[in-house]
Amino acid sequence: MSRIIAVCTSKKKGTKKKPVAEGLIRENFGLDGDGHANGTTHRQISLLAVESINTMQNLGIEIGPGDFAENLTTQGIDLVSLPIGTSLYIGEQIILELTQIGKACHTKCAIYRQIGHCIMPQEGIFAKVIRGGMVRAGDPVRIQHAG
Repeated sequence: MSRIIAVCTSKKKGTKKKPVAEGLIRENFGLDGDGHANGTTHRQISLLAVESINTMQNLGIEIGPGDFAENLTTQGIDLVSLPIGTSLYIGEQIILELTQIGKACHTKCAIYRQIGHCIMPQEGIFAKVIRGGMVRAGDPVRIQHAG
């Protein structure tokens, strides 16, 4: 089963995020209290698969959820294979719409500066919030492809 394994937040952009017990995802805004939450962009929520984090751990790097500045860490979803427009249903309320795969890394993040490589530009995805709600680790994630 696909699920959320971590909800992560930080007050400032460009810093690692810390896992929290739960978070409020607000419609057309993002994760409440997070430095990246912004209703004026299509990148309101960032997601990264734990499988991508595990790949980096297998290189001998001690990292975990939130270290790549993702809001939600998922398990059991090949995020980068999802087409733009895909809907992610999280728990009983939240609906996210995939808007972007990867990103340009103009200013090298803390992970890049530490190890010389970051997976977020290739394997992170971004979404806008269609319907908000509370999110917690363990919440199931369902996928509905666009079209």
